[in-house]
Amino acid sequence: MKVLAIDDQQLVLLPLQKRLIHLGYDVNILTDANKAKDSIKNFKPDLVIVDINMPTVSGLEIIKFIRENYQNNMSIMVLSGDTKDATITQAFELGIDDYMKKPLSLNEICARVKRLIGAPKQAKTELPNVIIQERCVGVVIPCYNEEERLLSKEFLSFVEENSGYHLCFVNDGSKDNTLQVLKALQKGREDFITVYDCDKNGGKAEAVRLGMLHMAKKEDLDFIGFLDADLSTDLKDFDQLVKTIEQSDFKIVSGSRISRMGANITKESARKIISLTINYIIRKILKMDFKDTQCGAKIFRKDIINIAFKDKFVTQWIFDVEIFKRMSLHFGLKQAKAMLCEQPLRRWIHADGSKLSMKDSVKIVMQLAQIAWVYRPKKKTLTTANTIDLNIV
Repeated sequence: MKVLAIDDQQLVLLPLQKRLIHLGYDVNILTDANKAKDSIKNFKPDLVIVDINMPTVSGLEIIKFIRENYQNNMSIMVLSGDTKDATITQAFELGIDDYMKKPLSLNEICARVKRLIGAPKQAKTELPNVIIQERCVGVVIPCYNEEERLLSKEFLSFVEENSGYHLCFVNDGSKDNTLQVLKALQKGREDFITVYDCDKNGGKAEAVRLGMLHMAKKEDLDFIGFLDADLSTDLKDFDQLVKTIEQSDFKIVSGSRISRMGANITKESARKIISLTINYIIRKILKMDFKDTQCGAKIFRKDIINIAFKDKFVTQWIFDVEIFKRMSLHFGLKQAKAMLCEQPLRRWIHADGSKLSMKDSVKIVMQLAQIAWVYRPKKKTLTTANTIDLNIV
């Protein structure tokens, strides 16, 4: 039994293809809807699973083509994030057999496939459930000498259990075997994991910047964020940040390590005092009531990546402050505030071996002074015409 799945986002198609093949189906996937007609003619599938909103060819056009040329000899299922009644009604009027709304579990999708075209004789026991999401997310993880503490199993489990994620590990000129560890992690998972190698150590700020710009080139990603390699921010918490930005108009959602009821936030007391002092200075510089700008978990809409990351940062450790400053300079302070969301984390632990120690606090204060100077409001100079007018008066 043959299944053709068409969607412009490869991260949606890959887990679906893997599960249907596991169940015994012959599966082809297609990300270029322009090739849909030829694929249908050549592959002759028993079932076509198609998205509605694709950049060049609408899923409705593909449905119409199938019904005009193959009548009812080919089953059609829609798997889409488009939940508008008018779209669903039109799809059924064109002759689809089923309409599935993202997000949706793979188990349910497979059950619907079996109902439409039956189950292959060699169907195997079903795998654990995975949710097919409407959005696709890129995550940049900067790595410097992480050979001993990179939590590879946690990252792998996350991408296997959560569809729509692509991890980009940036090797920041590590002196140990971090690059080899990352390459081993990527092997066989190239569709979900990218390794970006920097020849020289440029610091976390530059590693994140290069990774974000690299991931922005991937057309199928809706959001791109970054996360610390030590997973001091839990991956499940990061997924909650994604859900917030997905369901809102915010341009940036930033994790926040503030103590609240039900949360597990662990810090050393002395480190906490220093953090509060530095945060007070940061709030004065940004003119924003941020509780925690330095949390290493943030998610961005793709359309502001260039604004936030195009130019090199002037600091290595507190580039997060520069990101927010760039937003306020580009959009204006009032509009920038409306674009930013700070979301408390349920869990955050200061991991052993962290690069920053308490003695670095002096350096951080100096870097904040540097940011305040570089991003200071520029005084407007009077034009020659204005000067002449003033002299006349």
